[in-house]
Amino acid sequence: MTEDFWSPVRLSISVAAISLAIVFAAGILLARLLAFKKFKGKPLIETILLLPLVLPPSVVGFLLIIVFGKQSFFGRAIEIFIGQPVIFTWLAAVIASSVVAFPLMYQSAKTGFETIEKEIEDASRVDGASEVKVFLYIALPLSAKALAAGAILSFARALGEFGATLMFAGNIPGKTQTIPTAIYFAIDSGNMEMAWLWTAVMIGISFIMLAAVNAFSK
Repeated sequence: MTEDFWSPVRLSISVAAISLAIVFAAGILLARLLAFKKFKGKPLIETILLLPLVLPPSVVGFLLIIVFGKQSFFGRAIEIFIGQPVIFTWLAAVIASSVVAFPLMYQSAKTGFETIEKEIEDASRVDGASEVKVFLYIALPLSAKALAAGAILSFARALGEFGATLMFAGNIPGKTQTIPTAIYFAIDSGNMEMAWLWTAVMIGISFIMLAAVNAFSK
């Protein structure tokens, strides 16, 4: 198989892996922070956090262009850091994948934390454990299955992201072309052989991901 085939595969896996690292940390921290908190604006905050799960990819892509465009504060800040506008770069693909994958990680982590009996954590606090130790040695181990399932689903979602990535990162071969965008343009150009090969890769990876989720859920 040629470099034209492997380049989108490598980029997709790299983007998904980086996105997973981002959403895994952010999802766990925010889920832990909000799982047992009750305050007036909590429903609104959680709605905003979960919104990318239901928004059309084109809407997510449009909002990312607005938020990270050249005229925005975040866009200018990133441009200073990387030396070029973030749009149509591999970093844009990471941002798009992270945004759409985050709700899955957050919801899984929150569900895992909420299943922990509060008495267990309270008992450890009575014994002198700090909040950090409660989190590291009780909350994380007891919610490990939910966290693992969330991580796998988030990776799979990031790997398969198409619409927002196409709008925000584009389809530049060797630079921003991921497997989903490569499949789309291969079909559009009539290159069915490459489209089938990339599709087979996606099906194979997705099958492994779902099998792993089922295994962790038992």
